[in-house]
Amino acid sequence: MTDDPPPHPALLPAGLRDLLPPDAETEAAAVQGLMDAFAAHGYQRVKPPLIEFEDSLLAGSGAAVADQTFRLMDPETRRMMGLRADITPQVARIATTRLAQAPRPLRLSYAGQCLRVQGSQIAPDRQVAQAGIELIGHDSPEADAEIVLVAAEALAGLGLSRLSYDLTMPPLMPTLLDEAGIAAEQRASLARALDRKDTAAVQARAGALAGTLTDLLLAAGPARRALDALAAAALPPAARRLAERLSATVAAIQARAPDLKLTVDPVEFRGFRYHTGVSLTVYAPGRHEELGRGGRYVCGEAEPATGVTLYPDAVLRALPPRPARPRVYLPVGTDPARAAALRAAGFATVAGFDAGDPEAAARLAGCSHVFRDGSAVQLTE
Repeated sequence: MTDDPPPHPALLPAGLRDLLPPDAETEAAAVQGLMDAFAAHGYQRVKPPLIEFEDSLLAGSGAAVADQTFRLMDPETRRMMGLRADITPQVARIATTRLAQAPRPLRLSYAGQCLRVQGSQIAPDRQVAQAGIELIGHDSPEADAEIVLVAAEALAGLGLSRLSYDLTMPPLMPTLLDEAGIAAEQRASLARALDRKDTAAVQARAGALAGTLTDLLLAAGPARRALDALAAAALPPAARRLAERLSATVAAIQARAPDLKLTVDPVEFRGFRYHTGVSLTVYAPGRHEELGRGGRYVCGEAEPATGVTLYPDAVLRALPPRPARPRVYLPVGTDPARAAALRAAGFATVAGFDAGDPEAAARLAGCSHVFRDGSAVQLTE
């Protein structure tokens, strides 16, 4: 036996946290703003369950997040279930089953919470909010561009216009290494060097590809510079086709949004392992965490799809501080019609229950105003 005190009731498991006022309300408003922007572009909302049978949750693209999925047994069926770590595979399941006969391209949106086994050093949260879109059944640079442009418009609507949209082509490096005949044991160390952006190690391990890979590694940055390096590189046919698709996607984006800040990393291949084409990561200036991630993947057995997932928690942290909604205290007996008019004007009304000093009660309730003489009067310090 020990005399250790019991855990404090506010203590939560690592990676989980309470979101308090006013942040919880701000996040909810941000999610609604994102969903409204998605709907304006024809994306229809779906709502997958938080938990489902493991064999369906982890099928197809869901296999890529199997190691991040919490499992438990369904007490009714005795079958294993999983708590979703990512909503995209669930949307893919809906598209290939419940909406299999729906006209293509299919545009779907979603918002919800996910739970992951582990966080990372940069993003330690294990409960992650997601809001995103999926465009299923069409494979073209214009479809890839639409995902980027809709995400950019949705984020700009929240006040985040100075963002960087980092485009990659995850299959490019594996394809290049395949076509160059790089041995498996050499590939592992070379992949680590590329991942660390270690030019010396790349030159030492890449053999005949050393010059090409070093040039591409150093070209990462503004889209034009990176694409020029890709165009000048000696790429075999399959890798060349991937590079041209990336270039065509950038051109489609810039045709509609020439001022959007686009960067390209030709050698980047990290991210969810189900990405099969042009992929996207969204960053805010001065912040290392991702605001969103997406890209092209295969829906079901062979249907082309692309999408992007935004992370409202990270979006909230990147947003400039916003003034809290003004709160007005209503003394006992306030006319309900006057209270409704205040709410219509943007106030949050806090009804009093006890007679007494209205100003003291207003301060105790965290109000900025008190209703007096027919109007909301701001409290003085």
